[in-house]
Amino acid sequence: MKSELFVSNINLASFSTYHIGGDARCLAAPKTAEEVLTALEQASASGLLPFLFGMGSNLLFPDHPSKEMLFISLQEQVDFYTKGERLYVSAGTPMSLLALLGLYAGIPDFEFTFLLPGTLGGGIYMNAKYFDRQICDVLDTVYYIDLTAIGRGIQAIAGKNCEFAYKKSIFQRHPWVIVGADLITSRPVAPDAIAACRKQLAAQPLSISSLADFSAYFIRQFETKSNPSATASAALKGIIADRTGKHHFSFPSCGSVFKNNYTIGQPIGKLVESLGLKGTERGKAIISPTHGNVIQNRGGAKAQDVVDLIKLVQEEIYKHYDFVPEPEVVIV
Repeated sequence: MKSELFVSNINLASFSTYHIGGDARCLAAPKTAEEVLTALEQASASGLLPFLFGMGSNLLFPDHPSKEMLFISLQEQVDFYTKGERLYVSAGTPMSLLALLGLYAGIPDFEFTFLLPGTLGGGIYMNAKYFDRQICDVLDTVYYIDLTAIGRGIQAIAGKNCEFAYKKSIFQRHPWVIVGADLITSRPVAPDAIAACRKQLAAQPLSISSLADFSAYFIRQFETKSNPSATASAALKGIIADRTGKHHFSFPSCGSVFKNNYTIGQPIGKLVESLGLKGTERGKAIISPTHGNVIQNRGGAKAQDVVDLIKLVQEEIYKHYDFVPEPEVVIV
């Protein structure tokens, strides 16, 4: 495929917060929803299986990617603007950027997205949450491309019809590629807030697939924002304390590896801790000594090292608690 959208023989590790992955035969980096559609059309014409991803914060790339796959990164598909009473945000926009935009606009709607690793598209796909708030709370309409009917172009579905539940959505059951969404705001976002956020983003580009750089960038943006409201300041400071206190961004990882099973009464991290598995290593991967539901890359880990630890946790929890924890991380 010959196009400025595509690059050949590129290592995937730099596109994942795990910093794990082998060389992909071909990767596309579209900047608009229309370019996403073009990439999908070319993948279909070339007989390649498309795999789309955003920040790479909730997936594990293989050590040896299939030559029959076209990897499509949405990291450059960043856009946001007012659309009537709604706020349109493209799928590749980091969720944390929504919190900054809310800070500039003086609205609390997106505070819960602060320091959530990942893009809006991935957040919609997984119905990302932080404590009692989740992405579906602010969704009006989602725009997507059906991989079985690419010729139909970009389609829309109301947020209320997306079958959201804990870490679940309709997009996990259909080959639909999310390209953007209209978000609900408590009041219209002023143009100067959008302009200020765009200016800040242009002045200091971020590497969103490095957890350390990602967290430092957004914390710095918050700390240098003049005169945030007392309520917003307290909310975001609380999130910073929570995230940094749990060492979520100290080493490359995907964040939480498993979905919690609320019928058990304890989060997966606590179950792993009770089994004495924290600190267990396989190759260069380790179950975090500070959080049982995080597997870290301590430098040079392979995908298989992480998979081995995932299987170990599943086997031990099944043995002692009679259920197999469901991975939240997508193993490519």
